Amino acid sequence: MVDQTATGAAKPPLVELIDALPDVEVLTDPESTEPYRRDRANDRNVAVPLAVVLAERTEHVQAVMRWATANGIPVVPRGAGSGLSGGASAVQGGIVLSTERMRGLSIDETTRTAVVQPGLMNAEVKAAAAEVGLWYPPDPASAEFCSIGGNVATNAGGLCCVKYGVTTDYVLGIEVVLADGRAVRIGGPRLKDVAGLSMLKLFVGSEGTLGIITEITLRLLPAPMAPRTVVGWFDSSAAAGAAVAEIARRIRPSMLEYMDGVSIGAVEDELAMGLRRDAAALVVARSDDRSPTGEEVAIMLDAFERHGATECFETADVEDGERYAHARRIAIPAVERLGSLLLEDVGVAIPELPRLISGVERIAAENDVTIAFIAHAGDGNTHPLVVVDLEDRDMVRRAERSYGQIMDLAIDLGGTITGEHGVGRLKRPWLVDQIGDDLLDVSHRVKRALDPAGILNPGTIFAA
Repeated sequence: MVDQTATGAAKPPLVELIDALPDVEVLTDPESTEPYRRDRANDRNVAVPLAVVLAERTEHVQAVMRWATANGIPVVPRGAGSGLSGGASAVQGGIVLSTERMRGLSIDETTRTAVVQPGLMNAEVKAAAAEVGLWYPPDPASAEFCSIGGNVATNAGGLCCVKYGVTTDYVLGIEVVLADGRAVRIGGPRLKDVAGLSMLKLFVGSEGTLGIITEITLRLLPAPMAPRTVVGWFDSSAAAGAAVAEIARRIRPSMLEYMDGVSIGAVEDELAMGLRRDAAALVVARSDDRSPTGEEVAIMLDAFERHGATECFETADVEDGERYAHARRIAIPAVERLGSLLLEDVGVAIPELPRLISGVERIAAENDVTIAFIAHAGDGNTHPLVVVDLEDRDMVRRAERSYGQIMDLAIDLGGTITGEHGVGRLKRPWLVDQIGDDLLDVSHRVKRALDPAGILNPGTIFAA
């Protein structure tokens, strides 16, 4: 074989990239790239990437994007791979750019801010903040294994977001690398800043389609008081939904979560903590109001009782309360033991929650599939989990039909096809039904302005 560099011939494109990243690990063999082909959504339509770049600094990301722009190569940004909508699926002939090794962190106690790189886990940021008496509120159930970069890319929520808000409410600034390799800073450690157009919100939740975020400035809060936990068991999902709606109308709890009978059984199989398998629904609520009157706890118990809870109580202590919160957090991996999942995160306004629950139950019955239903009920963000045996073609067909019908139902109820997981690739066909042709056209115009060659995460949100 002729040495092209020795003869003065141009280097092949991938050799150029590797040469531009002398201190960066670049994976090219299929065995090494295999774990980077898909995220937790298990998108079956994924390709083998040309290479995986394990970037460690902003400059590495810039080098990749300059090379990609020059050669027309698609780039798929990837965090921890915990995404649930296929937003990190590899594309044919493309680069997967992993930020897992970008793990810098510093905290300023005076301004109550943290400057972090995207590869840190959500739980790691929380732990670092807690060491200095501060708190980072957004808490996805996957906090132990989802990255901050991924949280920002999808605008992740979590259990406490009913009161404290989602990721975007805590992002004060970002550094983002654009498609052409330029790195720009937007915002910073300032609580008030209206200089120029409000670009920050544009990138948060953009799923790596407009730029690659390499640094994030996060707002922190003082550590909250230990919460009080209230548990309600119901023999009807409609009654549980009505109790949730009343609580949301009367107070703003720090957590208000829902689990149906399928998810209760799956979690009890996992934890053996004494959950009631005969219940149709479990609602776990929390209040961090520590006033002497304990009014919020009384309101929640009253709502449970008024809507026919078969049992309701405040847990004895913080540790016992955490057991119930943990039961909700592990619901998805527990249900995964029943089979492969088609995961959704449709959302509706609180008054429509009972109709969404009953509609999903009807869809499950009509299609003869198992659907576990869990929810951040206090903000209407729900997670129907369609269980499927991928070896059973007829079941796959019925499950996929159910998946689409659930999104159609959410749209019909004035809701959304995604509350926190992102559109990704799997929900893209339903996006226009929710936002309409005109807004989709505007979105395409923004995409083309920032990524004219369409190389950033093609197929996510927008058609490839």
